[in-house]
Amino acid sequence: MRRLIFAVLACAGLPAHAEVPSVVTDIPPVYALVAQVMGALGQPVLLLEKGADEHDFQMRPSQMQAIADAGLVVWIGPELTPWLTRALQVNPDARQLALLSDPQTRLMAYADTLHSQNAQSQDAHDHGGMDPHAWLDPENAVVWVDLIAAQLAQIDPENAAVYARNASATKDKITQLDAQLAQQLGPAKEDGFVTYHQAYGYFAAHYGLAYLGAVAAGDAATPGAERLVTLQAQLLAGDVACAFPEMQHDAGLMEQMIGTSGVKMGGAIDPVGSSLDATPLAYDTLMRQLATTLSDCLNG
Repeated sequence: MRRLIFAVLACAGLPAHAEVPSVVTDIPPVYALVAQVMGALGQPVLLLEKGADEHDFQMRPSQMQAIADAGLVVWIGPELTPWLTRALQVNPDARQLALLSDPQTRLMAYADTLHSQNAQSQDAHDHGGMDPHAWLDPENAVVWVDLIAAQLAQIDPENAAVYARNASATKDKITQLDAQLAQQLGPAKEDGFVTYHQAYGYFAAHYGLAYLGAVAAGDAATPGAERLVTLQAQLLAGDVACAFPEMQHDAGLMEQMIGTSGVKMGGAIDPVGSSLDATPLAYDTLMRQLATTLSDCLNG
């Protein structure tokens, strides 16, 4: 009995072992980056369901429970997924990593031309109209991988070395992906294009593409008549080689706007990856699909 008491007291004096945290993410590319950093240690939860609108999403009770149980929530921020702001109140003790809020994240403001996007990029941290689609710049993805690994290491220090190794391997993969996409998109740099949703400024600026604007300004669902007139004038002037609809929006308006201008209709694109499965490859797949869809039309 005395030995048992001593054993119990000895165990009681040992430091508690930290557990691998339960991690919740908002959109597929963030899920993929977290999943790669966690590796075999755990699997994050993805909230946004296939085909859902990232700006206006209704969570199920099971998803609310996942947030309540989370040790870490990694999300883009309220600029993209505002519905998550209120949901986070169910677990005020959970760590949060809002990726757009970190000063290392390169931000850009919404704009209609690359010239104005680059001019505003340095001020986007402090001004309104910020474009939240920052994962489309692979330099941001590299920064975020380190931020994710650091947060996980703070919660679970016993596995800090594993998170660091996984983060290093993930950054190498992103760097290789970036180089491959730059080579693939190189021949398309001179051809102007427009999209339905104004979400591709980061991607276009990083790869030097001639992104001329979008049918819908910012995250607006319905473009105004003045905007349509302006874009139609660009189409008729011959500045635009391709127009790209978006998976979550009817392509009819884009087809009507093109009319007889001779502009080619490209494949549907998806900046958030809402059509993708929740896998560690979702970020890679999203970026490759976007590059291939753009280059197929612009180089065709």
